[in-house]
Amino acid sequence: MPDQNENQQVPQQQQPALPPQPQQTVSPQIEKPPDYVPQQQARDRRDRYQRPRHQGPRREGQQVHRDGGKEVSIVIPLYNEEQSLRELYDAIRNAMNRLGRYEIIFVDDGSTDGSMRTLHDLRSRDRRVKIIRFRRNYGKSAALSVGFAHAEGNIVVTMDADLQDDPNEIPNLVSEIKKGFDLVSGWKKKRRDPITKTIPSRFFNFVTAMISGIHIHDFNCGLKAYRKDVAKEVRVYGELHRYIPVLAHWLGYKIGEIPVQHRSRKYGKTKFGSGRFWKGFLDLLTAVFTTRYMQRPLHLFGFWGLAFILGGFLVDLYLVILKFSEGMALSNRPLFTGGVLLIIVGVQFVSIGLLGEMISKTRQSADKEYSIREIWK
Repeated sequence: MPDQNENQQVPQQQQPALPPQPQQTVSPQIEKPPDYVPQQQARDRRDRYQRPRHQGPRREGQQVHRDGGKEVSIVIPLYNEEQSLRELYDAIRNAMNRLGRYEIIFVDDGSTDGSMRTLHDLRSRDRRVKIIRFRRNYGKSAALSVGFAHAEGNIVVTMDADLQDDPNEIPNLVSEIKKGFDLVSGWKKKRRDPITKTIPSRFFNFVTAMISGIHIHDFNCGLKAYRKDVAKEVRVYGELHRYIPVLAHWLGYKIGEIPVQHRSRKYGKTKFGSGRFWKGFLDLLTAVFTTRYMQRPLHLFGFWGLAFILGGFLVDLYLVILKFSEGMALSNRPLFTGGVLLIIVGVQFVSIGLLGEMISKTRQSADKEYSIREIWK
């Protein structure tokens, strides 16, 4: 009997009455492994980068092809250069074998021949060829501006499409950029052009160097290399493509120059007439004013305005002194009228400067837009 009682007490000790446990609400995040959130974020990031990004509305015929980061972008403006494009492409491809990843951006400035057919044929063979086509002819500056905007390379090289620029010079230009220059301009030391173009060009380069303070020999050479920052920052419009080194220099960039090979024109004829030199000097004035005085126009107009006012005041003061000291009449002195006119012109100059200051403080800068017919990237 005692053993039986002991056996009955054991279960009472093994199963004591326990207070009810409070129910815990476990959040779904705690139930999952601790590294669930980082893993989910990693998957979200991976899916986001793998999904094709929305490219926005595309024009009819526009294609988008992305090859990733590139080292060099070659921008080539062209106008009716059908005969030279295939040979130019082959020469560029041979020259670029020594460099890394690159792209060739052809900007068709409203060609009316078969240039677009040739470009599309080149693109069908090589996706590194990109095409931008204008609806009409806007000029070389417009083509370069749009080409710069679409360039993806760390170094941007420009050249003409007429085969006068040698693509074998591209590695030399890129090498100079890597040495520390921001812009390297080619110098056609032995120019293969008629004397009607070489003599005016030398005079033009001499005047530009004297006014701008940049001592390079050939401002208008189409073969140039730029750091990406220069190509994106310099605003090229009108006919200012001749003065890109000037614009870049006044923005604070380091300019260099190397001699390059220049070839005789093989196909077609030049697209620039003798009128480009007169336009060139007017564009030089535009470049000087927009870079030095765009933000402070009163410094230019005010200086000459004060000079005219001071000159007119001194002339009239001299005549007034003669009037009271010697009794000379002023009505028959043309010099007195000239002094008054100088004062009036001076006041007008100062007024123009003040108006320019008000406009520069209130204007909203807007990028020049051009009508692009199609883009193949």
